[in-house]
This record gives sequence, C-alpha cells and structure tokens, in this order.
Amino acid sequence: MQDEQIKYPFEEKIKEDLVTYLQEKNLIDEILPDTTDIEEKWLGIAEAYLPDGMREFATYPIVSLGWMMFVGMAIATYWDKDWELYNKVENLYTYLRDSIDFDHMDDYICEKVLLLTNDEQHIISTIIGKCASRTNSILRHLPISPGTSDAFHAYVAALHQMYYMGAAIQLKRMGYHMTKL
Repeated sequence: MQDEQIKYPFEEKIKEDLVTYLQEKNLIDEILPDTTDIEEKWLGIAEAYLPDGMREFATYPIVSLGWMMFVGMAIATYWDKDWELYNKVENLYTYLRDSIDFDHMDDYICEKVLLLTNDEQHIISTIIGKCASRTNSILRHLPISPGTSDAFHAYVAALHQMYYMGAAIQLKRMGYHMTKL
C-alpha cells in the first residue's frame, strides 16, 4: 500500500534512506506496515501543516521535518487507543497543535499522547532529529532550485515519509509487528 502512495520522484530516495536507518536501529520492521487508516488522514494533515511547516523550514528545517514524525507517532497512538473517536476529529494535526502551540508540539506529543518518560523522550527526540537531519540533507542535495514547484513537491514528499515513518515507529513500539504470512 505504501509504495502506491509515492507520488513525487524524490520520495523513494527519502523513504529508502529512512527505512535503512530505522531498520539498522531496529525501530521499524523489515516489512513496513500497511497503514490505510493513518494514510487516509495524510492529505488533511499535510494541508493544515504546510503553512506552519513552510514558515519554519527556512530557519528551522529540522523542526519543520521532525515535527511531522512526531505527528505520525501521535496518529498511530490515536489509531490504537480509540480510532472510532479520533477518526471523527476534523483535523488531527490542528487538534495536536492547538492543544499547546507549534513550538512545543513535540513535548506535548511525547508527554501527553505517547506518555514517554524523560529518558524515552530524549531517545525518541534524538532519533527524530537524526531522521530530520538526514532528510534535510537529501533535500539540500537534490538537483532542484529552492522556491520552485519541484522544491515544494520534494518538501511535501519528505513530510509524507516523516509522517509514515513516525507511524511505523510507534506501531512497532506498541507491539504491532509486520511479518510475512
């Protein structure tokens, strides 16, 4: 299912890099999860996130990319906790952001949604920072000019993979394991 969602030419490169890194750290399974319910929320989340994310990207690209991974983790948690309830929320990104504010959304998700200890929060934040840094490096080295349509699409593709990998990490953390049948 996930492969069918890749729409931009550079998204596969970002996905491959994140998968390799996260599998080396044993944070995602060899077989990636089929996250139909979570994926169905992507477009609405992306549309609501873009004004905030794009505003931050020029000065804080790691935050702009990383926060989307936190969002993916939160959506996976909501899916596990009570999807019938959370699926009714108009936009889960704005729900998360407005629970505190954009700048502190990572802390809110870690403390109030994922219920992480301080040590766990440090570990997750470090991993997300490394994923965001790797993805930013890929974006910076793409053969595209900043401010172009291609640059916008590459950014959206990067956000999509950060979201998906955040969900994949959290699903594994919650005990969901993808195996061949």
